Amino acid sequence: MIIAIDGPAAAGKGTLARRLAAEFDYAYLDTGSLYRAVGLGVLRAGGKPDDDVAAAAVSLDLDPALLGDPALREERTGDAASKVAAMPEVRSNLMEFQRNFSIHPPGSKQGAVLDGRDIGTVVCPDADLKLYVTAGAEVRARRRFLELQQRDPATKYEQILADVEARDARDTGRADAPLKPAEDALLLDTTELAIDAVFLRAVDLVKERL
Repeated sequence: MIIAIDGPAAAGKGTLARRLAAEFDYAYLDTGSLYRAVGLGVLRAGGKPDDDVAAAAVSLDLDPALLGDPALREERTGDAASKVAAMPEVRSNLMEFQRNFSIHPPGSKQGAVLDGRDIGTVVCPDADLKLYVTAGAEVRARRRFLELQQRDPATKYEQILADVEARDARDTGRADAPLKPAEDALLLDTTELAIDAVFLRAVDLVKERL
């Protein structure tokens, strides 16, 4: 069983994917963490995230230790991830890892849940279940703002909203694997829905496939 979950930043797809993986004892991969790790690697090497050569080099020899680095969740890392994710060579270098994970889930699991921006459209086009999780930009910015404010009280909502809108524009406008719902994806709008309600709906959909 392969479950592909796509959607924009802060829509709730990561939370949903983790809960589904736990519910059905499937392997879970946050594919965005791979791009965040590349972005973080470039930044720590003193490079710029829009440098194709630097990003490609990091993605080709990605340090697995970066996947557990707390700095992955920082806003600047997310912004860098959105930039490197638009690079065809970076996407190609990380594609094999993602596909192998879905076909051969670690730990002998009977299924895999992957969340990202192009799982249902490019990485796993034959996934058994495709979900597209979304929410309004202002709602997503508010969620991210509340999360970041706990770590940095000086965080400004207006800046977070601008970052979310800019990232949406990059993700949907890139030439290679732009963010969009797969034709056979089921839409889950979390703008006015609690995550528990979204989760229960998704559980029902998985059970239907099983």
